[in-house]
Amino acid sequence: MPAFELKGSRFTLSVLNLRSSDLAAIDERLAAVVAQAPDFLAQAPVVLEPAAELDSDALDLVALTELLRRHGLVPVGLRGGDEALRQRAGLAGLALLGDAGTPARGSQTPPPSTPAAAPQTSARVVDKPVRSGQQVYAEGGDLVVLGTVSTGAEVIADGSIHIYGALRGRALAGARGDESARIFCQAMEPELVSIAGCYRLFEEPDPRTHGHTAQVRLDGERLIIDAL
Repeated sequence: MPAFELKGSRFTLSVLNLRSSDLAAIDERLAAVVAQAPDFLAQAPVVLEPAAELDSDALDLVALTELLRRHGLVPVGLRGGDEALRQRAGLAGLALLGDAGTPARGSQTPPPSTPAAAPQTSARVVDKPVRSGQQVYAEGGDLVVLGTVSTGAEVIADGSIHIYGALRGRALAGARGDESARIFCQAMEPELVSIAGCYRLFEEPDPRTHGHTAQVRLDGERLIIDAL
């Protein structure tokens, strides 16, 4: 029996879209973002992606990866960037990843992924508010909350999440990869929403949906939030 087997796979990775090479500014913003969802971001693998307007010559990748690790993140690769930046990625211990939809150099295209199994039709119903510090998980189905999800609370479901009250904490639907899962709430005021590992943090209220009845759905790799 061989000592190991190397297989292609797909994982959900956070992408840090860099718009500045100012490490002090990045440090300050990272502290605020991580403080908002410390458990969710702890040891989260991160891919660095320079924005088109970034002065990549001024970006110190080694110092940036050390900064990310101090905040509990795990930098794993670089996507995009010019040739000079990609050559410096090796010194920072970063893998070279292809652009979106393009395999990285030296990699094999993974086989088509098997669609996640649809969650069971049963739902877990919580008939009282979910308070700060509480976590509620609906395994194998939907979660229905008959009240508010408070700031600092977390609700998770393998299927969809229905909140008959305000969502002020974190809601993670499709926890086992169901990309068809959705999040519904009567007042959209979240700290974080996630579907099938694709997430969005809310450092500031979104005026289009804040306080309104809304749904969250996944479109490819983008989270779409619609007022209802």
